[in-house]
Amino acid sequence: MMSSRLPLLLEGHDLSGHDLSDSVPARVVVYSPTHDADLSDLAGATLQIVQGFKPDFDALTARGFDTRVAAEGAFDLAIVAVPRSKAEARALIADAVARATRVIVDGQKTDGIDSLLKDVRKRAEVAQIVSKAHGKAFAFSGGDFTDWADPGALHLIDGFSTRLGVFSVDRIDKASQALLAALPEKLPSKIADLGAGWGYLSRHILDHPGVKRLHVVEAEAAALACARENVTDPRAEFHWQDATKFTPPTKLDAVIMNPPFHTSRAADPGLGQAFIRAAAGMLSPQGQLWLVANRQLPYEATLAEMFGTCQPIADTGGFKVLHAAKPLRMSGKTA
Repeated sequence: MMSSRLPLLLEGHDLSGHDLSDSVPARVVVYSPTHDADLSDLAGATLQIVQGFKPDFDALTARGFDTRVAAEGAFDLAIVAVPRSKAEARALIADAVARATRVIVDGQKTDGIDSLLKDVRKRAEVAQIVSKAHGKAFAFSGGDFTDWADPGALHLIDGFSTRLGVFSVDRIDKASQALLAALPEKLPSKIADLGAGWGYLSRHILDHPGVKRLHVVEAEAAALACARENVTDPRAEFHWQDATKFTPPTKLDAVIMNPPFHTSRAADPGLGQAFIRAAAGMLSPQGQLWLVANRQLPYEATLAEMFGTCQPIADTGGFKVLHAAKPLRMSGKTA
């Protein structure tokens, strides 16, 4: 959500006419706002939204905004809502500077806004700073930020490509390794990898005999772009989708997943529980689910609610791997 700091930096700027002699609306780009962002202070501007997370992308598009995965064109003003990754934040700022006359950067202290402000001040004159609500927003123009630009595909993990901002950008996730080690040698025919990230599990799932079709489902556009590079097997189909809303073309034999459990910095078990419920709805009556989770996450009750059988099959390194089968939803035994 855009913070209460933004209006204070926009005071005195008429977005309906950025030049007193010109009635053309100001062109504004906003990087990474959430689905519920209050953008009313930008009324009158020609607005472009940059958002690669599918649930936010869809919600912002439904609100009538011109929403894109990457910025296109030149702008009078760019607003960067700081993401959790500092490297990604720097890349967004670099893109904003390259495209816009004026840049506003807005973020919480917990997201590293103080560090970004310090770094920007070394390269450009910061004209305004607003400190409020446990964060800061600042405005500046100009400066050379070319070395902050997004480098594109990264090769930090042997045999795989990743990109700035994706989960586990420089290492293989230990939970996914635990899940992979617990899978049976032979897997069913039609499978989905929900929340597939940059494709580590997907590539290895396709190494198992029995797999004829794998649906690679991921909500982050950057991560899915990596998965397309990392998984070149023709049996894979890629879906930029919210996994909790994904509908496969036919019922599946299995779902395999390492579901996310953060919507912000705080853990949100409800997200993994939503993945479990969605998986049950995708499966055939004899379908199976394999999932991995941090040991303390309370998924067993939801699995018992949605499946006829559920059991732990591995417990290692702080992670538990669970196997469930026979989704109850398919037989009408649950509401």
